[in-house]
Amino acid sequence: MKRALPIAVAVVAFLAITVIATRWIGNDTAERADVERLLEAQLAGDPAAMLDILDCPDEACRELVAGNAARMRGSGDLKIALYQSQTAHALRSRTKPTRVVWFTRPQETVVQCVLVRRTGNVLAGASVSLLRLSAPLIDRESSCP
Repeated sequence: MKRALPIAVAVVAFLAITVIATRWIGNDTAERADVERLLEAQLAGDPAAMLDILDCPDEACRELVAGNAARMRGSGDLKIALYQSQTAHALRSRTKPTRVVWFTRPQETVVQCVLVRRTGNVLAGASVSLLRLSAPLIDRESSCP
């Protein structure tokens, strides 16, 4: 009986840590999936689909989305070469840009920034929102503002 209590405590602690880690990693996966869907919609030239994914805060954002959809429309499969999220592994609310380097076979490399907002925390639950997608960066080596 003396051994059963420490084993039970260890099992409960392990399960609690597993649940927290799963939620934490799940937010990173959700963010990347949303960014991928956003870029796919942009590649398809579909501003309405892009606006369904983005929480555009103003008219300037919506105009940028329409311009990006028209300018970046293309064909081929989207390939993400580099994904640099400043909100990755966030334990609490945070709003920061994510730098995405992507390409399709016939196109050259494109670098864009996505403003990402994470709200909540790992324990209470968190959500991910995409707020803005930049125009392609001219200097492909620059970081997101």
